[in-house]
Amino acid sequence: MAEEVVNYDESSIRSLDWREHIRLRPGMYIGKLGDGSAMDDGIYILLKELLDNSIDEFVMGNGRQIDIKITDNRAFIRDYGRGIPLGKVIECVSQINTGGKYDSKAFKKSVGLNGVGTKAVNALSQHFKVQSFRDGKTKIVDFEKGVLTKDHKLQDTIEPNGTAITFIADDTIFKHFKYINEYIENMLWNYVYLNSGLTIWFNDKKYFSKDGLLDLLKRKTNEEAIRYPIIHLKGEDIEVAITHENQYGEEYYSFVNGQHTTQGGTHLNAFREAFAKTIRDFYKKDFDLADIRASIIAAVSLRVQEPVFESQTKTKLGSQTMAPTESQTVKQFVMDFMKKSLDDYLHKHPDAADALLRRINQSERERKEMAGIKKLANERAKKANLHNKKLRDCRIHFNEGKDERKFDTTLFITEGDSASGSITKSRNVELQAVFSLRGKPLNSYGLTKKVVYENEEFNLLQHALNIEESIEDLRYNRIVVATDADVDGMHIRLLLLTFFLQFFPDLAKNGHLYILETPLFRVRNKQKTIYCYTDQERQNAIKQLGVRPEITRFKGLGEISPEEFGLFIGEDMRLQPVVLNPDLPIQKMLEYYMGKNTMDRQAFIIDNLRIEKDSAVELELELELEDELI
Repeated sequence: MAEEVVNYDESSIRSLDWREHIRLRPGMYIGKLGDGSAMDDGIYILLKELLDNSIDEFVMGNGRQIDIKITDNRAFIRDYGRGIPLGKVIECVSQINTGGKYDSKAFKKSVGLNGVGTKAVNALSQHFKVQSFRDGKTKIVDFEKGVLTKDHKLQDTIEPNGTAITFIADDTIFKHFKYINEYIENMLWNYVYLNSGLTIWFNDKKYFSKDGLLDLLKRKTNEEAIRYPIIHLKGEDIEVAITHENQYGEEYYSFVNGQHTTQGGTHLNAFREAFAKTIRDFYKKDFDLADIRASIIAAVSLRVQEPVFESQTKTKLGSQTMAPTESQTVKQFVMDFMKKSLDDYLHKHPDAADALLRRINQSERERKEMAGIKKLANERAKKANLHNKKLRDCRIHFNEGKDERKFDTTLFITEGDSASGSITKSRNVELQAVFSLRGKPLNSYGLTKKVVYENEEFNLLQHALNIEESIEDLRYNRIVVATDADVDGMHIRLLLLTFFLQFFPDLAKNGHLYILETPLFRVRNKQKTIYCYTDQERQNAIKQLGVRPEITRFKGLGEISPEEFGLFIGEDMRLQPVVLNPDLPIQKMLEYYMGKNTMDRQAFIIDNLRIEKDSAVELELELELEDELI
């Protein structure tokens, strides 16, 4: 069949205005869209873009407080800076490349320089209202999806100077979105850690830090588990905090100009290299890099003039030098600082130096002891992969981008052949993989990582994820636990979460771990089918469909046909992220839920029972759950 001829002439060329371009290609401005279940979803980027402007005002010495309120997906942000110049309010929120940050002297080390962020929020909001307070006058302007709807007249005010913005993200772009407060709180804590003296109020809760990155690491670590007091070093344009714990892997928090660079960049690479070199030089021993960095928890913050990021969302620093007109590299700046400051600290604190040395030696012993076990486990995994069908892989993987892109791939972990069969038949084979469990996993609480290699299920799972060496090699962006919504399914979910949190906590901390939400009920008549995730949704569906609709209660994932499953793991897939409470250390949490039986846990389980009205058997099983946990 002949191909359709498409004319390419002057009529093919279109010029989009700023609003149309942002709405047509939102990913260029805010990264991925999402529904709020991931910490880097678009709704948080919108919030961050506005907060960055307020932070820049604080950095310039204007305003020491920011107020934030979020209710029913309506977000309000008010700072107490200088306020947008009243005659330029409309331009500053609706004209690309318009703003006050192009003078690098005024905003020498600002977060945003391109004048894009606020305009993107405006274009991607179904309602956007900006109000500037300045020298006894106020100006209000309203927009809808970037279109000006009302330009209010200038009014008198007794309010202090500053800018207030209210917006509701466009639900035709961010479908089924909702804010997760834990993600917002984590963002706000980072802002105050990096801006000592700043106070942020979020829904009437205060966020404030006196000691910067020292406070950050105190919040991120378990005081009882750290091997030595946190090392806190500050210099001009750089601040670091370092300690070691008993966990597995490495954990870093990196920032540039107050921006959380979740993907690191040149500054984090420089810090990791500088830390290892300083340690080797101090102890005069050529330690293995893995032994130096094992169990490290560190934070590094850098101030760079006119930073270059690798995307508009500013998650990875690309700058090679500390300023465009300077020859000093980021690497050399960090290296010089660490060589002097860390070396001085270790000489002045011999107890910390001794404790650090013991941690490194312990890591060396553990690595050598594990070498033989890992070799046998790897051989067993390779042999098993030739014959087993546990993993139905996808064709593209998370870390295969040639230009360091990360593909949005998913691994579903299921129980049993029926559930894995349904997902396998309905999945996107390009980006979605399925791993099938055999029975209930081992309760790994309190065990050493040796069990990960000796237990066949765990060994094959970590090989499927490609995390036996480092989670930086992770093959799937999202690891989704997909178990039945019954007691057995909940138990398997707990055991899997224990495995991940015990041995690979960074998967949860970095937003890779999720729970799949599937409907509990199907309510339908001859004209319409409604899937319900809660009992309230079921009742609403019954009212909507009228007289005596057919109601099906899904007891297990295997009961959902592949055709139906395709609806639940596609664009509208509902995922519940595994969000850790930073105020409750992981080991304490695991001990409470998965350790020895206690009266407190029995009381917790009884108080949180979910009783099925139509199933006395399920109630009895839930009453027995606390015994099954161990």
